[in-house]
Amino acid sequence: MADATSATIYVLNGPNLNLLGTREPETYGHATLADVEKLCAETAQQFGLSADCRQSNREGELIDFIHEARSKAVGIIINAGAYSHTSIALHDAIVGVKLPTVEVHISNIHARESFRHHSFTAKAAFASICGFGIDGYRLAISGLAAKIGARAST
Repeated sequence: MADATSATIYVLNGPNLNLLGTREPETYGHATLADVEKLCAETAQQFGLSADCRQSNREGELIDFIHEARSKAVGIIINAGAYSHTSIALHDAIVGVKLPTVEVHISNIHARESFRHHSFTAKAAFASICGFGIDGYRLAISGLAAKIGARAST
């Protein structure tokens, strides 16, 4: 692993995640994107990592972030939102950068509409976490840290 004090993970959030806290709270809860970003920064710090959190409603911009991560990050956490179920381009970008990637979904996509049961991004990731609410991000960072050999500070 790279020097943990300089190791960055990209936490990428896709379309409509900027509406967390107000959009369908019965499905996504009341936590906001700022709450997610705070949770990610705190969890990453426990492993000597930093979290670079970004959100975009545009598929191409998410792809640009993934490409940028290739030279600036040791791994990716991605909640591509609805693009998970439609974007072969995001799948290809994740595969192309060869960084360990964890897919996160706040809701349990398998307990929802059938069109949400398939995920292109999950097929490019080494793990997929869904249904734990925003705590899924904490679990994803912990799993990514283990994958890259980062250890929690005691």
